[in-house]
Amino acid sequence: MNTVNKLLEAYNSNIELNIDEWTLKRQFVSGMKKWIANIVPHELLSRSVKDAVNSLMTLNQDGNFYKTFPDNVLTPDYGDNWGTSANYIELNNRSVAEMVGNTCKNGIISSIKMLPAIPPSAKSWANCIILSQIFPNIYGDGFNKPANEENSIYGIKLNGGYSRNIINFDIKDKITPNEQFRAFNDLANFHGLKTGFRTVISADQIKVVQKDNTDITFDWNNKEHFDLFLNSHIELINLGFEAVFIDSAKHIGGYDMGNYTGVGALPSYEQMQYIIHEIRSRTGKTHLSFVGEKSTGDFMRYKNLGLSTGTGYIDSNDFEAIKNKAIDYKYSKEYSPGIEVSNDNDEGGKSYEERLKRISNAIFGWEYPSDKLASFMQTEDLFPLRYDTNTHHLMMCNPSYSTDGSPDSHFINLFAFDDGREYNKKVGEIFSHAINL
Repeated sequence: MNTVNKLLEAYNSNIELNIDEWTLKRQFVSGMKKWIANIVPHELLSRSVKDAVNSLMTLNQDGNFYKTFPDNVLTPDYGDNWGTSANYIELNNRSVAEMVGNTCKNGIISSIKMLPAIPPSAKSWANCIILSQIFPNIYGDGFNKPANEENSIYGIKLNGGYSRNIINFDIKDKITPNEQFRAFNDLANFHGLKTGFRTVISADQIKVVQKDNTDITFDWNNKEHFDLFLNSHIELINLGFEAVFIDSAKHIGGYDMGNYTGVGALPSYEQMQYIIHEIRSRTGKTHLSFVGEKSTGDFMRYKNLGLSTGTGYIDSNDFEAIKNKAIDYKYSKEYSPGIEVSNDNDEGGKSYEERLKRISNAIFGWEYPSDKLASFMQTEDLFPLRYDTNTHHLMMCNPSYSTDGSPDSHFINLFAFDDGREYNKKVGEIFSHAINL
């Protein structure tokens, strides 16, 4: 049985699918591509897993409706170098997890529910969802904390399985954590999306779990630790992820350390080069995309490292600069610079109009569609957050905005209300013009 059907049965649903009328009333259509817009996330997150799968089937872009979810789902195929022109949209799967009292759980299930509202890939380039959290965070994994108490997503544990913020461990006897990730990836691929995850490489931000002993700090010069890092990432790629966003990638090998804001030693250039090569080699997947945070300036350095693209080089408010850089790199399909609509350090303050302009520039900044550079967005760029929080705060802290201790209240209060709906509609209109180019 495929993992999507296993997930449905784990939630006590039958596996026969039905046309979803709720989706039909809210769908945006651009050619054969369909998704939901003009919504607020609560409308998605309050639905059931079965509703989400019905919705994705109703939006199926090949025009067929399958009565059960297909066994063989292929990733959208844009060749080996798709990563140089993709739109990467980071979904903070911890922030949309279920907040029940002081616990935080089931972020992968919430991420599945969000998929129908993510625009599918265009004719000429891919859209790729990047999940913010996979591994347990060091302090308070599985719990929310007061709004200003640190509970950083940038501090992770290896050798301790997957985060309790993300996996539904209540159903692990019916569908394993690995199968839950596989189900997410199959559903995303079915919707016309690629997927990836954020990873951390600063040694003091990584703990290694030791059975029956205290966790120890990661050491890049410890072969067991090195192999653990490599094998953990290979396992995720084998579950269907196709992109890895590497935090602090600019500083690998001690480069530009005057601007390094991470904590602890970084891998050497040769170590990271080996890791990227071995992930591609051992998985047999030559099309993987490795994205470097702030990997700007010496592009040959990052190309030779094995990266596909990097963030933060071009001002996304400057359409002509984006277009000219796209022309400069039109024949560079192994590595190209990227444009940030916003990044994980975004502390808010941008108007809706500026965000929409930055999205439009990032998507349309080219002479020909085939020239397009990669772009990087956050959840907030598609679904505006409430007025008193921002992307970076939700990476550093894990508050519940529930007023009654229920998940539903958190989903309602995390995001903007009517103005967020109108903004999401305008984002949908931008993507609808681009998706058939």
